Amino acid sequence: MKFSTHTALDMVLQGLFIPYENRVPEVKTITTAMMSQGLIKKQADIINDHIAFRTLGMDCLGINSLERIFLHLGYTKQDHYFFNQKKLDAFWYKPPSEKYPRVFISELRLQDMSTHAQNILAKYTKVIKQDPIDDIDLDSAKEVVSFLHRPLWDVPTWDDYQKLGAETEYGAWVLYNRYYLNHYTISVHALPEPYNNLNEFNSFLKSIGIKLNNAGGEIKTSGDKLLRQSSSVAQMVESVFANGAYHAIPGSYVEFAERSVLPKYSILPEDKITIAHRRDGFEVNNANKIFESTFQKQTNR
Repeated sequence: MKFSTHTALDMVLQGLFIPYENRVPEVKTITTAMMSQGLIKKQADIINDHIAFRTLGMDCLGINSLERIFLHLGYTKQDHYFFNQKKLDAFWYKPPSEKYPRVFISELRLQDMSTHAQNILAKYTKVIKQDPIDDIDLDSAKEVVSFLHRPLWDVPTWDDYQKLGAETEYGAWVLYNRYYLNHYTISVHALPEPYNNLNEFNSFLKSIGIKLNNAGGEIKTSGDKLLRQSSSVAQMVESVFANGAYHAIPGSYVEFAERSVLPKYSILPEDKITIAHRRDGFEVNNANKIFESTFQKQTNR
């Protein structure tokens, strides 16, 4: 069955969010507390700033592969970001309508990894001989959602996971989780006062027991001061490795973003301000620290 682009996008986003919400308990904790506080009436009232995916920079995988889904659904490719320390590349994608979230896709630069790390990744991904997107009907939301939750390679051994994680925790996360939704993002600036300020919202989050990523400070601020972000620390998820071994590893998390009105639109009345009047895009320094929401320095705190 074929769908209109927007209907398909609605179904894909819903299909991604439901298992993510079930796997990340803090999503419901935050939503329930926001409802109790009168900030929203239901989950759907939350404006999702963006969703993010992690990938491996390989010929048949990575950004060039995964982006095909979102380009087909009407997204347009925007700025490139390079993370030297974490050996990552990333792009963000603008949605076809303001009602939809931005998409952020990053990939591990395999060419920058040690031979040992490359060998571990190749051990599992060598079964990928062609772009797996080729086998999907991109007009079928059901097929797209199924693909994004489908294992693309065998579950790793605990030993390989640990050895890879010693060099790249990002890579180890992808090795186990594949294309699982890494996070969704609450648009804090769209909330009622005073919770539309990230300082206030962070205080609210901590009051309900949410542990925040403090890498670089709890609030990560762009150079122009117009984009402020924070995130929860990924909770540990009991996971099954090869040979049936169980170990707790970092799952996904929730991000929070406050986008300020651009200076040239500062004289606009509040009821006239739209997404187009606010700071768009992302910031390398902010995202660099947000990535660490799944890193041991945060999860072991």
